[in-house]
Amino acid sequence: MSFSYVEDVLPGHGALPPRAWYAGSSAASLSLNGDWRFRLSPTADAHDESFAAQGYDAGAWSEVAVPGHWVLQGHGAPIYTNHLYPFPVDPPHVPTENPTGDHLRTFDLPDGWPAEGGATLRFDGVESCARVWLNGTDLGEFKGSRLPHEFTVGHLLKPAGNVLAVRVHQWSAGSYLEDQDQWWLPGIFRDVTLLHRPADCALDFFVHASYDHTAGTGALRVDSDADGRITVPELGVDAATGETVTVPVEPWTAETPRLYTGTLDTGGERVPLRVGFRTVELSDGLIKVNGTPVLFKGVNRHEWHPEHGRALDPATMRRDVELMKRHHINAVRTSHYPPHPAFLDLCDEYGLWVIDECDLETHGFVEQGWRDNPVDDDRWTPALLDRAARMVERDKNHPSVVLWSLGNEAGTGRGLTAMAEWIRGRDPERLVHYEGDLDCRDTDVYSRMYADHAEVERIGRGLDGGPARRRALPFILCEYAHAMGNGPGGLADYQRLFETHDRLQGAFVWEWIDHGIADERYGYAYGGDFGEELHDGNFVCDGLVFPDRTPSPGLTEFKKVIEPVRIDVDAPAGTVRITNRYDFRDLSGLAFSWAYEVEGEAVEAGSLVVPPLAPGEHAEVKLPATPADGRGKETQWTVRAIDADDHEVAWGQAVADPATVRTEAFGGRPVRGQGSIALGPAEFDARTGELRRLGGVEVVSPLLDVWRAPTDNDNGASWQGGERLGLLWRQFGLHRMRHRLVGVEPGDDALTVRTRVAPAGRDIGLRAVYRWIADADRLRLTVSVRPEGDWRLPLPRLGIRLGLPGGADAVRWFGGGPGEAYPDTRAASRVGLWHSDVDALQTPYVRPQENGARADVRWAETGGLRIDGEPDFSLTARRWTSEQLDAAEHLTDLTPTGTVWLNLDHAQQGIGSQSCGPGVLPQYRLTPGPAEFSFTFRELTS
Repeated sequence: MSFSYVEDVLPGHGALPPRAWYAGSSAASLSLNGDWRFRLSPTADAHDESFAAQGYDAGAWSEVAVPGHWVLQGHGAPIYTNHLYPFPVDPPHVPTENPTGDHLRTFDLPDGWPAEGGATLRFDGVESCARVWLNGTDLGEFKGSRLPHEFTVGHLLKPAGNVLAVRVHQWSAGSYLEDQDQWWLPGIFRDVTLLHRPADCALDFFVHASYDHTAGTGALRVDSDADGRITVPELGVDAATGETVTVPVEPWTAETPRLYTGTLDTGGERVPLRVGFRTVELSDGLIKVNGTPVLFKGVNRHEWHPEHGRALDPATMRRDVELMKRHHINAVRTSHYPPHPAFLDLCDEYGLWVIDECDLETHGFVEQGWRDNPVDDDRWTPALLDRAARMVERDKNHPSVVLWSLGNEAGTGRGLTAMAEWIRGRDPERLVHYEGDLDCRDTDVYSRMYADHAEVERIGRGLDGGPARRRALPFILCEYAHAMGNGPGGLADYQRLFETHDRLQGAFVWEWIDHGIADERYGYAYGGDFGEELHDGNFVCDGLVFPDRTPSPGLTEFKKVIEPVRIDVDAPAGTVRITNRYDFRDLSGLAFSWAYEVEGEAVEAGSLVVPPLAPGEHAEVKLPATPADGRGKETQWTVRAIDADDHEVAWGQAVADPATVRTEAFGGRPVRGQGSIALGPAEFDARTGELRRLGGVEVVSPLLDVWRAPTDNDNGASWQGGERLGLLWRQFGLHRMRHRLVGVEPGDDALTVRTRVAPAGRDIGLRAVYRWIADADRLRLTVSVRPEGDWRLPLPRLGIRLGLPGGADAVRWFGGGPGEAYPDTRAASRVGLWHSDVDALQTPYVRPQENGARADVRWAETGGLRIDGEPDFSLTARRWTSEQLDAAEHLTDLTPTGTVWLNLDHAQQGIGSQSCGPGVLPQYRLTPGPAEFSFTFRELTS
């Protein structure tokens, strides 16, 4: 048997031409999903093809689930690389060590399977190269892992005992085209289906459904390989295929996903149609749908399930779409391959703009300056065109698809140009995207990745230069705001730019989900956890949702930043400005309410009457008269917009009256005892000046703290320019600061402790002075900080850390919440009265790092203490130290101690997105300088 097909640059042979994918046809079908017999071999040629013959005994083989990946079912191991190929770059050759999985499935035709007509065997996704036999007959082989392939099999079928054999090779020439920043996971991972093909069946068809926004009419034409009739009862349409019918319609948009149910009847088959009328065009230098420019508020979406990899079930796909819609996401880039076609059905139904991306990436060739890159080698062009055609033909009838993307990070070359020309010839009704084409020779949009805020603003203002064609095109960030670990920061700053400059038509967060693999050792495993020779660590965990699809704080922040309604509360004026930021919808479907809150608790509430503002319109709405006095406590207005399903769409807040500052004097006097100093309710160590106890609460004394467990964005990426702060902080020793006692000074009305805090091996330091004053039940600390030496880097944080050896379970606070917030990730932090247990305050990033800070805290209660800020602080409470958090590689490395550690921060460094994007903006840097901050402590009594 020849195995030359494995390294053949051609896409394969034997498969039918690509066509539209559809479900729900009147023709019979049989799912071949389920348990298959399976044998794994170390090389492609370990066994001959005898296993494909009828009567072969595979009783000793294992079983695997199809759809599925064998490496997630106990056979071999997954591999994660970002862009390096996990095999020698020697195109089109692949290693002799080429894991090969032989799959066998025996099936009977169901009762009632038609005796007349033919049949087609369809594979929706196999990685990376497959050869197929049915009843001992070789059907052919194919590459193109995330694309469908069909074979004619009707003449081979038997009523019972059919044997389907599939040999799958992990590595092939096709692997060079699929270097897509994801786990390498071989297997039959999408559906396998047998389709009856009756006489006069529907073959391929193309639904053309445009919308004339000036006339309010839709034009419908269905071009079909088989003649037939098109009916859309709701529109009174009954027309022949190829005939254009123009009728009044409601248009399809991502905000108003109006679909009309129809049928294509070719005589032998009835195919359901879901028709969405919409027109996509490049006009006035902008992407317009139905005559209106759109603003993409998008995400990049790899397909992922923590147990099943890219073998997604319908419920998981629906959950993804519902989560996106609930969080105001309106667009998806299908990075970096066409998704399961059922996902696009959901995008049509729920309303999402889609950039459908071809199954193409050759990123690893960047390591050799793009030498031998397949997209600039004519030998590979047939494979590229095959992939483009299989994407376009499969997905062309989805109204949600508004742009075709040639692929991702594949350099430039003649093959891409050939793909663009073919796509335009086949479907001129959509636009073409590709990020790597900086001259925009082949594209209809100027697309970039991770451009920083300053560059994006220059582009928006038309000051970016470049070729004339590019300057005339709209701009999108197809990847930005790298959502790896804690972050991304700077989302609100980007969004202000998008909403200011028309040319900036939005962006797509990288990415939707963390690709952690469920693993009993670690909770979730990432790159390197399976002994890979090459890997990129937790760079595969960079999503807005955790592997189990729990929203991360980043998704909560993104939801707030891209709210489709802006609510600006002007407390002094007693008004609210409501702005409609939808592109197409008015606000008639929303209800607005107000609440007047005293120290975070609503004391009065009511509804607001807001006109049904059209997109872009705003209105000033009067708030009611200020309710009862807040009795010296902080009061505020909170205004919310709620949809018909009682989901919060938007909110705004403003302080009505700040809290009255207590003016009582602290008159306590330090009193020396045996090795201790008493001051009000507190006891201090006389030698060190450290606080030991406050009333009945034992305390590990507050000390100045500047360290945080670096986030993925702090650490940055090796290819990034500029500071990699996590590494720089370690280089300067900020993770091992030493505290030198300068003096303990009891005075008439205060205890003053002077220290110097500095790292070994460096001459930089921080002078820290702690001044304690007290009365009978309160203890007040003022910390004064002055930097010394040449500080050339920002601080991670600036505040104090104290421990509660007696532990703590519950935390109650008035301030920002309910989730974490940092200087450039705080849009979603809402001031209120919040409750949590200590464990729930932790954010479970797959790789442990700084997390869980609550911003703008006025006061907090935990572990028997009440802590008041002057005026506020950032609060972190956890059962381990920052050093223990820093040392952990997985969540299972974190073991709670008996002490709860509190960080009370005056300030923190911002987050940024430098794990693959820009660093922290200047306004969010924590530059060392003189600082003073205060806290008041009081023991809680029952």
